[in-house]
Amino acid sequence: MTVSRAINNKPGLSDELRQHILSLVEEMGYRPNTFARGLATSQTTTIGLVVPDNTNPFFAQIARGVEDAAFENLYNIFLVNTNEDAVRETAALETLWQKGIDGVILCSSRLSGQALEYQVQRFPAIVLVNRELKQSHANLITINVNDHRSAQRVLQHFMGLDRRVIAYIGGPANSFSNQRRLDGYKNGLRSAEIPYNPQLVMSTQPTTEGGREAAAVLLRRRPDVNAIFAYNDLVAVGAMQMCQELGKRVPEDVAIIGVDDIPLATIIRPQLTTMHVPLTHIGRLAMRALIDLIAGEGSSAAYQIEPELFIRDSA
Repeated sequence: MTVSRAINNKPGLSDELRQHILSLVEEMGYRPNTFARGLATSQTTTIGLVVPDNTNPFFAQIARGVEDAAFENLYNIFLVNTNEDAVRETAALETLWQKGIDGVILCSSRLSGQALEYQVQRFPAIVLVNRELKQSHANLITINVNDHRSAQRVLQHFMGLDRRVIAYIGGPANSFSNQRRLDGYKNGLRSAEIPYNPQLVMSTQPTTEGGREAAAVLLRRRPDVNAIFAYNDLVAVGAMQMCQELGKRVPEDVAIIGVDDIPLATIIRPQLTTMHVPLTHIGRLAMRALIDLIAGEGSSAAYQIEPELFIRDSA
């Protein structure tokens, strides 16, 4: 009982005794029994992490940040991959709800606004990454990258390179980030007094193969394209490969810019110019925010992450 009081910062112990016990706990590498603690506190010390594609480095790096913060705070993670499928996402959330977990981090949800609203109301604490709701909730925190500004920054850079036939290879049509990047792309064109042309916009899966396939269609349809803004780095890499297969030089003939700054961006040749997003930081922020909500120490908030253009060889 005395050890428990010291670990859980309960009253009834002198500071000297508390510090002595904590020193011994650290030395012995003691970790409390989370199951027993859950019985006493009505909490499971387990959270759900739901991602569309755990093979995508974007979500893998966010998951790394979540895991680091969870380990530091003695939380366990139940990781679920939805394969970009709203039906699987709904099933995953149902499973997590039935398990009575303490909270959920939901990344890039593909659910409709109404369906997502329903799910948010079910869980005691939830953090949405790359998604927003029209209504705020006391149990909800959102973390979003400024995708609109990111797209405008890309367009500005292309203009500085005197590229005027700029295509956008976007992600899934039901992607919240894709919608905002497309809006930013359109606004960037408008600012440069370049008419919007739907022939220069493609939608594809956020993968390397998706980028290859979209670029093949795009460049055969519009061989005069001299710049491509890609939904993410994987799409950008696929587009770069297709350019090279079609005999187009990057960046001399076609400049390419991605989003995320995954490790692959500096491995490929030419190295990829991209909008850097601090993915591991987002994961840690999401987990810490969720813990605060669970503990009743946090409140509804909306975080916005500002990306930064990392200029390399592809543009």
